[in-house]
Amino acid sequence: MGLTGADAPAGTGPGSRGEHAGTVAAPLPAHRDRWEQDVLDDPRLLGDIAFAIGGPFHLMYPPRVAANISAFRQVITAAGISGEIFYGKKANKAACVARACATAGAGIDVSSTGELVAALGQGIRGADLLITGPEKADELHWLAARHGCLVAVDSLGELKRLAALDIPVRILLRALPAASASRFGMPADELDQAVTAAAEHPSISLAGFSFHLSGYDPIPRADLAVQLLDRIRAARAQGHPATMISIGGGFGVDYVPAGHWSAFRDEVNRRWFHSGKTFESYYPYSFPDAGPAMLAAVLERDDLAGKLRRTDTTLAVEPGRALLDRAGSTVFRVQGHKTRHEHGQPYRVLTVDGTSLSLSEQWFDSEYLPDPVLWPAGPGTPTPTVAGATTCLESDMLSWRRIPLPRAGVTGDLLVYPNTAGYQMDSNESPFHELPIPPKVVLSQAPGGRFRWALDQF
Repeated sequence: MGLTGADAPAGTGPGSRGEHAGTVAAPLPAHRDRWEQDVLDDPRLLGDIAFAIGGPFHLMYPPRVAANISAFRQVITAAGISGEIFYGKKANKAACVARACATAGAGIDVSSTGELVAALGQGIRGADLLITGPEKADELHWLAARHGCLVAVDSLGELKRLAALDIPVRILLRALPAASASRFGMPADELDQAVTAAAEHPSISLAGFSFHLSGYDPIPRADLAVQLLDRIRAARAQGHPATMISIGGGFGVDYVPAGHWSAFRDEVNRRWFHSGKTFESYYPYSFPDAGPAMLAAVLERDDLAGKLRRTDTTLAVEPGRALLDRAGSTVFRVQGHKTRHEHGQPYRVLTVDGTSLSLSEQWFDSEYLPDPVLWPAGPGTPTPTVAGATTCLESDMLSWRRIPLPRAGVTGDLLVYPNTAGYQMDSNESPFHELPIPPKVVLSQAPGGRFRWALDQF
């Protein structure tokens, strides 16, 4: 959502900074799906939901989750390999997302008993659950083993505790990438020990290996997967089934057009931000090969797909954010407004009825950059605008950046932040000031195309 193409006011497109180039931020309009545009175009829907909820809320559109799963599966099918998709549940805890995964045939990656129980409650079968995380609790081990889940084992000590349950369980051994300082996974010598130890316990079935890498580069993921194919062969030689490699998540999401993102990166300066705020880094909001396209790049590297086929090895992926691309938005109501001046130029300060904890990029000391949309649309003068929270903290800003909104926001308007389903809604929420945590509102389409809505049900 945001200003795009002909909708952008003069002087705010990529490469054009307008009269006050130093103080008005470059626009970052988000890619927008048809469902999002229909919601914005509906003259009543958002206003009716806001009235009923009485505070900020999150919109969820589960059909988009199903479409994202399908796009990943198409890449797997086109490569001619066996593949499994596990949704990284930590990215969003909404029940409707888990239900969409169950309906679309995807599994779920969970890291707590709460996540495991919630996934089962939405129709995910135990065999379709991957249990990840470091040094998992004994209760989680027991419940996972009882339900036939696949468990990614993080250490030799965890393997020993899991074996002590004496319940049949399938496992992956998590590898520590070479030269990595991560606290997760096992180095080469411990992996060797774990393979040998697994053979000594009849209850343990070694299904393969897994790893996670930070960043969004497909090359190291493919290279490590190729290396682990050697371990697959060696484990089979010791009598293990060893049929799977999981390459984790980290599939990028393309939030904004490349030209706008390039203009932002080339020109960003502290004069664009309220009080001269600066950030050391941002999520890379434009990806040339995002989500499924990144998976295709991984499979093409060093003929990984061919090697998986020839060794009859299944590739598992654990996307979180990428399966939630364009599946939700976050809506705040404007409670008040004022004008501030910096560097001799005025800008609007909106106060909304929620907090920056519902835009969790603040958790990483960064800013969620895709432009929010001011609803309802209407005539007006383009107005640089920042958005602050309803709390008493000076630092509680939803948007420090002076966003070039198409008109001046006023009390009662809604500010709609796009594409927030991936991590933004759920990673840092808190009832600070005893404010309610924003509920999730699930949209569906009735016959005839109109939207219906209901609260998400756990």
